[in-house]
Amino acid sequence: MEYGIISIAIPLLTIFLAIITKDVIVSLIGGIFAGLLVTNGYNPFLAFTALFDGIINLLGEGWIAKTLLFSLMIGAVIRLLNDSGSVNRFVTWLSNRAEKIDSPKGAMLLAYVIGVVIFIESSITSLVAGTVAKPLCDKNGVSRAKLAYICDSTSAPICSLIPLNAWGALLLGLIVTAIDGNVIQGDGVSLLIASIPYNFYSLFTLVIVLGVIFLNINIGSMKYASSQPYRAEHLHHEGKSTPFPMLLPLIVMVVAVPFGLYLTGKGDIFKGSGSTSVYYAIIITLLFMYVYYVSTKMLSHKAYFKSFYEGLGEMIPIMLILMFAIFIGKVIGDLGTAKYLSHLLSGNISPVLMPMLIFLVAGITAFSTGTSWGTFSIMMPIGLALGASMGLDIPLVIGAVISGGIFGDHASPISDTTIISSMAAGCDHVEHVRTQLPYALIGGVLAGVAFLVAGWVMV
Repeated sequence: MEYGIISIAIPLLTIFLAIITKDVIVSLIGGIFAGLLVTNGYNPFLAFTALFDGIINLLGEGWIAKTLLFSLMIGAVIRLLNDSGSVNRFVTWLSNRAEKIDSPKGAMLLAYVIGVVIFIESSITSLVAGTVAKPLCDKNGVSRAKLAYICDSTSAPICSLIPLNAWGALLLGLIVTAIDGNVIQGDGVSLLIASIPYNFYSLFTLVIVLGVIFLNINIGSMKYASSQPYRAEHLHHEGKSTPFPMLLPLIVMVVAVPFGLYLTGKGDIFKGSGSTSVYYAIIITLLFMYVYYVSTKMLSHKAYFKSFYEGLGEMIPIMLILMFAIFIGKVIGDLGTAKYLSHLLSGNISPVLMPMLIFLVAGITAFSTGTSWGTFSIMMPIGLALGASMGLDIPLVIGAVISGGIFGDHASPISDTTIISSMAAGCDHVEHVRTQLPYALIGGVLAGVAFLVAGWVMV
């Protein structure tokens, strides 16, 4: 059945609700219900039952259930790393060695390296980088605003470029949904990996940060940002100085994912099951953490499971976002949104411009809502379907959605990563937003040009 302009109105309604409510879950549910209302003959009772029956049907699909469980258990890993004291011990270990790089560039480079190395979760990246590098930055006259910028610019970008984390689970779930709906063809893991070189905003941002560090580039309000008085006691941390309680579980997880891809792909890592691999990788990691932490008395059996359950609970909102993101992807597919958009845009907008336009729309959505994850959830189904119908390179489209989501989130004053980065660096939030924005806009302009060039070359 053809739904015409209504097929576009549903995703636009979802974006509008996200901007107005600032609540991604409510926005996704609203969009899903509106779509189901259309596909069920505008019968609210049928739409209501289709909504909740659809949730059960989603959980009945193996890859969806595995992906949702992974998103919950990654929260348990994060909580266990904190409650066991592993993060504090890692901070102490780094801080004790920070004196060896006692210079302005060394202090900023320390924050940058931590941001790149700790890619398991963007909040942890910002918190650890800010906590460790802050005293050294104070000592060497580096402003807290610049430290906050470095923390913010290495958290989400690096998590999206090395997607062996909850970011990867969300993105993989959205891509596989489009594959299962016959919107696009291919393998989810292969497409996600192939999109990494097209994540232009993240790549440009990491390079820009290096330029800021080594060339001391100060733009706009950053010129007037002042450093804080140095207090020697900042470098003292309680707890044993060792990196292993934090690094070993992460290493286990990182190694387990490609190993799982190799096994499920029967020797071909690019044909493996991403959902199965990350599912078993997180289980292996949690088992390793139990044996390691309990045997070394870092946590008791009771304390381990207390942190485990609390970590699961903290990730329920993320799990719900992921579930409803998959759901709305299916609804948009049933409405034929991409087919109608393709028909509407053919002859009016050149396919060459579409990667750049997808990037810009995703950026505006993320800036308005303050969430890159919510933007991925809304824009990925639309972008993939539109890209497939217009013959665009699918990894390029995926890269455009991811880049746009991170760009808007990076520039948004209501973004959680922006708030956490300013908190971790001990910087005033408004000052952080004001000083970071010029650098984010430079990265956004460069990414927009790159998507324009890529569209011209690849279409």
